[in-house]
Amino acid sequence: MVTEPKRIYLDYAATAPMLDAAKKACAEGFENWANPSSPHGDGRAAQAMLENARRRFKAALDWKGDVIFTSGASEAVQMALTKSKPALQYISPVEHDVVLRFAQNAQSIPVDMNGMVVPMNLNHLLKGTDGPALVAIQSVNNETGVIQDLDGLTKVVRDRGSYLLADCSQSIGKMPLPDADLIIVAGHKFGGPPGVGALLVKDLRLLEADGGQEQGYRSGTQNLPFIMGMTAALEAPANWAGRASELRQHLDDAIRKEGGSVIAEHAPRIATIASYHMPGVAANTQLIKFDMAGFSVSAGSACSSGTLKTSHVLEAMGTEPQVAREVIRVSIGRDTTRSHIYAFIEQWKSIFAESRRS
Repeated sequence: MVTEPKRIYLDYAATAPMLDAAKKACAEGFENWANPSSPHGDGRAAQAMLENARRRFKAALDWKGDVIFTSGASEAVQMALTKSKPALQYISPVEHDVVLRFAQNAQSIPVDMNGMVVPMNLNHLLKGTDGPALVAIQSVNNETGVIQDLDGLTKVVRDRGSYLLADCSQSIGKMPLPDADLIIVAGHKFGGPPGVGALLVKDLRLLEADGGQEQGYRSGTQNLPFIMGMTAALEAPANWAGRASELRQHLDDAIRKEGGSVIAEHAPRIATIASYHMPGVAANTQLIKFDMAGFSVSAGSACSSGTLKTSHVLEAMGTEPQVAREVIRVSIGRDTTRSHIYAFIEQWKSIFAESRRS
């Protein structure tokens, strides 16, 4: 029997494998399957487990506000953008697709060539607003890994009497929480199960209450097993950040040396996400060749349909269209090793060399 070679997974920004601790916690939740909203003994036991998970979740994040458990980051985004009381909304054009989809009437905040919101520009926009606004700015970009200056931006937002919504899907468990009013969490990005997330709320009065569960802010039975799994994943030690930084730096250096380029290389970037340009080779061609060679990477924005389209993030950064069509994303996780990175570099060199020969 021929054993297929093990694939090398470098798409952790899309989703991370579930941690053993999360699987174990989910299994425990499956054994306690009662509805936490039911008034009988079984329901009360499930409710107690739910609230215990909520307390642990808040403690793991050092969050003093409220936590509304959701079916994932998308529902948390929808809740934040459609139930928050400020009628005026501003969003950065490099937000995740789902944010752009639910904030179609929002005003756009310009970004610089690295995809960063400049505090002075945001201050100018908010200066003329009539009343408070909701400002949506991600902590880490899901395509480029660029880290926004949320400390500086939060000060601007607060000074103008407005509120900050921070999508922290890519930074939870890797960076401290920003001092935002609303924070988006996706469980599957840090080793929890897919299909569960949370909206962190500093003051519930910012939201309209129109649900039956989660203190009246969400309708639907809570997914207790997955909430327990997400909480366990969040509590797991995250002692691999230094190794990820070393691996990403080695990858950056190798890509430059071989004639490629690093997107937003001069901006602060998280160690786990990077985008690379391979001159003259379309991203979809690269993806096919990497996939055939056993590497899982991604490009553009393919979150909703699995199809590749030109990146709105690169477009907002002013990247030339031809370059944008030749960019792929590599994302590193806790299981990524040096040998994985070395093998990827060799495959990158092979694909680039083949393109130049032809």
